Amino acid sequence: MVKNGKSSNPGPDLQYIHRRIKKKFEDYQTYHFSANQNDILKTFFDLAQEFDSFQDFYRICVLVPCDCLQMQVSLYLEAESGIGLQLVCNSSDGVRYDSAPAPSYVRTSQEPYDHEGSYLVPISRKQFHQADAPAMKKAARILGMLEVSAGRELSGEERFFFIKYANRIAYNLHNRKLMQQNIRHLEFINTLVMDIEHNVIIPNMYFKHLFNRLKASIGGLEELVLDEEGASEPYRGRLATVYQGLRENHRQLLDHHSTTSLFLESLFRKDHFTEGHLVLKPRSCMVEQEIIRPQLENYLNRFSLYGIEVRYPDDMEDELPLSVDIGLLAQVYANLFSNAVKYTESVKTAAGFARKAMAYGRKLEKDYFGPGKDGMKFNVFSTGPQLSATEQERVFDDGFRGSNSGRSSGTGHGLSFVRHVIEIHGGRVGYESVEEGNNFYFVLPLAGEYKGMKDVSP
Repeated sequence: MVKNGKSSNPGPDLQYIHRRIKKKFEDYQTYHFSANQNDILKTFFDLAQEFDSFQDFYRICVLVPCDCLQMQVSLYLEAESGIGLQLVCNSSDGVRYDSAPAPSYVRTSQEPYDHEGSYLVPISRKQFHQADAPAMKKAARILGMLEVSAGRELSGEERFFFIKYANRIAYNLHNRKLMQQNIRHLEFINTLVMDIEHNVIIPNMYFKHLFNRLKASIGGLEELVLDEEGASEPYRGRLATVYQGLRENHRQLLDHHSTTSLFLESLFRKDHFTEGHLVLKPRSCMVEQEIIRPQLENYLNRFSLYGIEVRYPDDMEDELPLSVDIGLLAQVYANLFSNAVKYTESVKTAAGFARKAMAYGRKLEKDYFGPGKDGMKFNVFSTGPQLSATEQERVFDDGFRGSNSGRSSGTGHGLSFVRHVIEIHGGRVGYESVEEGNNFYFVLPLAGEYKGMKDVSP
């Protein structure tokens, strides 16, 4: 680095790149490329950025060294179908559209080799990164071979130059293929969204009609139960039991359908895929009445099955309406309640009694987001062993599962989803190790706009 006309040492953040720059300068001093060879590399890079299509890129790969060095050049690439190398372009005939197989002497090789006056160099992509598309990770590292024919034996310097030239072809070709793969994925996602809307969400509405018909049939059964003259008392008693069972099943089906429909709409919302991130559709609602209680109803049977006591708060009657995305926040509570079912364990209280319970609540946090910026804290508590310090740091990371998760199925994605939804609401998530168990919470701002929101309030 240069500061006030004098060299200075870069800071820690810049050290690695600084060393790589210095190493590259040293490498180029040993390459001994001629002025013409340097011009070839610069011309290739400039033209590779200028032209977008694969066909033009292939032409650039073979014509730049051909025109500048008067050599015949052919480009062979691995076919997407996996049948082997194919000639895609040469400096005599241009791009080949007939999927011509490579001559028998052209083979995939990790090292350059000679064949009857031709020099063949592998076109090798670099190591894969985590961000690369899955399909690219499965592909072979050798993308193809570059054949150079000069009508004479190439010097050592020329051979080294073409190795470096092939590396630059590989770099550009890999990025183009990666971009093509990403475009295909986006096109697939857009098509999938339309398919889901047409084939899942819209037909799902028909269930409402079926539920209404079922309700009408149950109503007919109720008339039989109330018909005092049509049947004996024992028969009417059995009918009443069947009627009550059907009525409860109908209610559960309707609740489950409503929840599933809400989740489908909020997850497969077209705006998510158009914008590339979750787009909120907030509206004013009473969180306990419209979100928490309906989700809790779906889990009451499971809590009862596992012997988990559900403790209800007694201070939420005066709750304030909040502007939130009901569908996404409902899934936040669905994830928290689902975890409570899986991981709630019995503990011994200070009084010596066994307790296995889950509770939820709400608390006003004054100035939580800064002076005059209050927040509302919502929590779900469950009894059981507290998380370790390491687990507390990672519990909201995607894919993380705690030491007590071995007996329960799951992917470790639920709490990561919770954090994502809360953060795009402008809120924060957290964990507290408390007496007798674990407390998961999130805090939402009471006022102000949330990042990513599309206001659909009436």
